[in-house]
Amino acid sequence: MRDPGVVTGVAGPAPAADRPRGLAGDAWRDLRRSRTFWIAAVLVALFLVMAAFPALFTPADPRACTLDRQYDGPSGTAFFGYDFQGCDTYARTVYGARNSITVGILATLIAGVIGLVVGLAAGYLGGWADAVLSRVVDVVLGIPFLLGAIVLARRLSQNASDDGVLAVVLTLGLLGWTTAARVVRSSVISAKNQDYVAAARMLGAGPARLMMRHILPNSVAPFIVVLTVLLGANIATEATLSFLGIGLQGDAISWGIAINESGRFVRSAAAPLVWPSVFLALTVLAVIMLGDAIRDAFDPKLR
Repeated sequence: MRDPGVVTGVAGPAPAADRPRGLAGDAWRDLRRSRTFWIAAVLVALFLVMAAFPALFTPADPRACTLDRQYDGPSGTAFFGYDFQGCDTYARTVYGARNSITVGILATLIAGVIGLVVGLAAGYLGGWADAVLSRVVDVVLGIPFLLGAIVLARRLSQNASDDGVLAVVLTLGLLGWTTAARVVRSSVISAKNQDYVAAARMLGAGPARLMMRHILPNSVAPFIVVLTVLLGANIATEATLSFLGIGLQGDAISWGIAINESGRFVRSAAAPLVWPSVFLALTVLAVIMLGDAIRDAFDPKLR
């Protein structure tokens, strides 16, 4: 005889482990198990905090320089010693993270917006619009990146009082969007032919709704991976331009400027050259490792 106090035929909520996961859920599960991801994420977070709040890492003024301390060795207040101008090498290295990382982030955002708009329009519209936008991408790709960056950065930073941050940001943003555009275009072409897009179109969804609500969310994963790798490349490129003397200028502090200025005096003191180079290399490596880990997590073929 059935117990009246027992309700049968009603299924309870599925256990969390048995619930279906989407692509993002599977990717996060893999990322949590990845040692590379956590090492890269911790390093990236550390350098971001250093760029945002350098005073947390050193109370010294990076512009307080005196020749009396020229080439002095490490001490309790100056962990990396002093450079050829008597500046605290550790303080200048810490504060150099702000401009270097800020330029990289802003340039990546500009490149990401341009690449997203161009790739989404080319992939969704197709036809002559795709042909025209693809040729624009090919033209930009045909420009030698370093040569184009040198010419454009010089053109944008003609004001002698300018520190060059805006010029470098615009230069890297306007020249670095092509890979993101190609990735978004290929993802959109693949996504717009799926059944759920056809169903939404039959239900009356317009082009804007199709792109924003159905196509873009399912095409954004490879786009994020490209931007992550591009961030590391932009940080390294800013240092390259600053090292060549056409990037940040004036009294700006960055790792590229520090490497450029200290290279001439490396025989007298190696620390002012070594430590900015180490911080730059670690930042770029951490960002690229983070991008690789995210790419591996979102790529079903690697599961």
